[in-house]
Amino acid sequence: MILLRHGQSEFNLLFTATRRDPGIIDPRLTELGHSQAEQAAEALTHEGIERIIVSPYSRALQTAAPVAAKLGIPVYVNPIVAERYAFSCDVGSPASHLARGWPHHDFSHIDEIWWPQIEEPADNVIARAALFRAEMAALPNWSRTLVVSHWGFILSLTGTSVMNGQILRYDPTQPAPAEISWRH
Repeated sequence: MILLRHGQSEFNLLFTATRRDPGIIDPRLTELGHSQAEQAAEALTHEGIERIIVSPYSRALQTAAPVAAKLGIPVYVNPIVAERYAFSCDVGSPASHLARGWPHHDFSHIDEIWWPQIEEPADNVIARAALFRAEMAALPNWSRTLVVSHWGFILSLTGTSVMNGQILRYDPTQPAPAEISWRH
């Protein structure tokens, strides 16, 4: 499958500059983030992608939008690929709000408040990644799936730290990473 970390968000921009949580809830993409999403759409044009799975955070939905539009395929929103809840940016938007902002996506299977209410332990996100890995490995044509997700989830799934807008190929039939370093 192909993993894509969302483009630069308002949170990423400020956190990178200050190394402090700027208090932005469910941040949207910056101009650079939109550009990264467009570049990813262009790079993924000839990959034979048949399905897009995306996290319900606005920055991931915005990143998936140009890819879905370019390929003409639907987006499946799935909280299992959401970020590890640890910062203000990991407070999401309620499902009803997302449904109004993204009327062409189905949010009916998502709880209104779908993100954790307290910091998510590393073991929890690693367990989510293991479940997702197993689900993907069982799917036919898993190699034709694009997953638009986040640093913490991609790290938990692959053991690899990725930058905003970075594309990473991943085989879910391979064993889980032996070690995960949360230092970035």
